[in-house]
Amino acid sequence: MADEPWRPKEDEDDEEIEEINYKSQKDAIIIAIDVNSTMLQPPPPSDSKKADTDSALLAALKCASHLMEQRVISNPKDMMGILFFGTKHSKYPDGDDRASQSYPHCYVYVDLDVPAAEDVMALKSLIEEDEDGILTPSEDDSASMANVLFCANQLFTTRAPNFTSRRLFIITDNDNPHPDDKKSKSAAVVRAKDLYDLSVIIELFPITRNGTDFNVSKFYEDIIYRDISEEANSPQILTSTSGDGISLLKSLISNVTSKQVSKRALFSGIPFEIAPGLTITVSGYNVIHKQRPQRSCYIWLDDEKPQIAKGETAKFTEDTAETIMPDETKKAYKFGGEFVFFTPDEHKTLRDFGPPVIRILGFKPRSCIKPWESVKKATFIFPSEEHYIGSTRVFASLHKKLLKDDKIAIVWAIIRSNAKPGLFALVASEDKMDDATGALYLPAGMWLYPLPFADDLRSGPGLKYRTNPPDKMIDDLSMVVENLWLPNKRYNPVKYPNPQLQWHYRILQAMALNEEVPELPDDATIPKYRAINKRVGGLIKDINNAAKASVASDTLASRPVKRELDAPSDNGPRKRAKSPYDAGGSSVSNKQLRNAVESGSVQKMTVADLKEVLTVRGIDPKGRKAELIDKIEQWLETH
Repeated sequence: MADEPWRPKEDEDDEEIEEINYKSQKDAIIIAIDVNSTMLQPPPPSDSKKADTDSALLAALKCASHLMEQRVISNPKDMMGILFFGTKHSKYPDGDDRASQSYPHCYVYVDLDVPAAEDVMALKSLIEEDEDGILTPSEDDSASMANVLFCANQLFTTRAPNFTSRRLFIITDNDNPHPDDKKSKSAAVVRAKDLYDLSVIIELFPITRNGTDFNVSKFYEDIIYRDISEEANSPQILTSTSGDGISLLKSLISNVTSKQVSKRALFSGIPFEIAPGLTITVSGYNVIHKQRPQRSCYIWLDDEKPQIAKGETAKFTEDTAETIMPDETKKAYKFGGEFVFFTPDEHKTLRDFGPPVIRILGFKPRSCIKPWESVKKATFIFPSEEHYIGSTRVFASLHKKLLKDDKIAIVWAIIRSNAKPGLFALVASEDKMDDATGALYLPAGMWLYPLPFADDLRSGPGLKYRTNPPDKMIDDLSMVVENLWLPNKRYNPVKYPNPQLQWHYRILQAMALNEEVPELPDDATIPKYRAINKRVGGLIKDINNAAKASVASDTLASRPVKRELDAPSDNGPRKRAKSPYDAGGSSVSNKQLRNAVESGSVQKMTVADLKEVLTVRGIDPKGRKAELIDKIEQWLETH
């Protein structure tokens, strides 16, 4: 277990490990585009505004350009290359004609390297005009797939030998490049096996036009080696038609984008105990991960030439500013106003709750899980044959049973060494496909949905008063909801790029490529005000008027009436001066609370007020009165 890449060190925080483990791997992608006569054919004319206007080859080039623009900013350490096959001319990056002749009809247009601004501009120029005839198909209109795969093999081996993730994207509309040549097909299968042995993943992006089928079983089924735990074993068929509203470019970008981020396991090979004596292994993935604009490095500008600054961290004493070495420090926790020290071995034992495991405790109806019962984002888990053969079959059986009975499993899980144990709901999900492109954006599997402990629950803010809205207002608001449903009544994250992140990338792209900076960002989250006003504008106006009238009437009804006393009575008891604690614990300031503890008047506060004081300050309000006072005194010692 100690050699596992996901295993954290003893003194590292769980959240930091999750971020590092998810982002510290580099990726290398080669996009291989087939250049043949059918890929160059424009689509048939159509009167539809949404019909395809670009040839399949031009759409593939635009897709590659779009992907390169994204990665040159968002993934500055990843590599990308573009390879054309089936071309009349041949080119290999070494510049040697003999090397180019080794891969006939293969043209490496962009070498496998970290994308530069020049590469992006060169690709855009090729999209606008092919001045050098690079995209001219060969006379026999075919290329040996063995040469294509061997060329990609050499690029990966020489340019990215130590990369964790290496992938080859093949875009083509030819489902059988060697129909009558078994020798060429066998050679391609051998080259594909060589790539598989190098841990290179081949992704196929097949294109079909004019109603013709792309039969993967003719050739590419023997070329693409897939893991049995892969959640999407069959490639998505990209359709280009005229008049049905499906755009080939949109389909390509959607499918390539869905696969441009390699699958990086948050944890792998974890035992999943379904029942006593029944254990399988699973891996976990961060399928949904928030992306933020990140500074890749710090630059020192005070020298003649800008230099990359290297950061170092050191600890100093507070009084003498003396440097402290790591072996001179100890871990400590504050308890009762004093520090309790632990040696490294004691602290390691304190954090050790056992080896990683996911253990089912029982089952519940799916309706038992409420939307607010989540303290973290969910983790997607999928079966792994790493330690137990047959894990996929057992996992699939449990997945289907949970979906069929509409149930969830409650599990106890420690997902990493030295991680804190937690309770999770194991929720099964089905495939989620994009309606427009047919791309898979949420795979079928199961999710570890973190559940709160009793200590994680807090009291919500109290309402000063409640009001019952009029029935007409409820009916009007129901009509507003019914008329403003999102498409298919669900949120599709693929349709809403982060506007802040995209604007950040767009500015950097414009500066790097010497383009004009746009005036306004593209923001798909801006409401469509005209459509909203057209659908429910009148209802919203009626609801606003009714709400104002309701609030005004409630305010008048709840306004206190001052009693007029006929004459003050001298015989009656004198009124006691109102204590600040009579208003409730929420109105007691820290200064008042400290004075009350020092003077002993805190003993006069009611249990309800003490609990409110603790709740407002985020302290568990359970216990007897003496225990509540002790909690307040302990809190004041640290504040």
